[in-house]
Amino acid sequence: MVVASCLAAGVAGAQEGPQKLRTVQLRAGMQNITAEVAMTDRERAIGLMHRTQMGTHEGMLFVFERPGVQCFWMKNTLIPLAIAFIDDDGTIVNTDEMKPQTLDSHCSDRPVRYVLEMNTGWFKKRALGSGSKLTGSPFAATR
Repeated sequence: MVVASCLAAGVAGAQEGPQKLRTVQLRAGMQNITAEVAMTDRERAIGLMHRTQMGTHEGMLFVFERPGVQCFWMKNTLIPLAIAFIDDDGTIVNTDEMKPQTLDSHCSDRPVRYVLEMNTGWFKKRALGSGSKLTGSPFAATR
């Protein structure tokens, strides 16, 4: 799923089923989000690959060691996803929609450390976009 530095395709290709990672609770206005946290190169490379469904308020938060222009693709990802690129303080920089099993690159408009993937249309349906704020422990820790 993630191509931020073109992570090792061999590592992601060896994965045969979805991974299950620890979760964190986030909020976007009145919306509660349960997000799995991908922190290592391997976890980020696999991302949400091989999943056939995801709950309405479930997603995956990708955490990078330092800010950078983050780019994602949808190789081996079976469900359509919405993506938000997020500043250290939880402010959404930009969002995009991604189609399953494509190699199109979806990138942050500027360097960020956080990326949140949700089901397609999730951000749009809730009028969340550039400038909207997310809260939760990952963002509180960076203030």
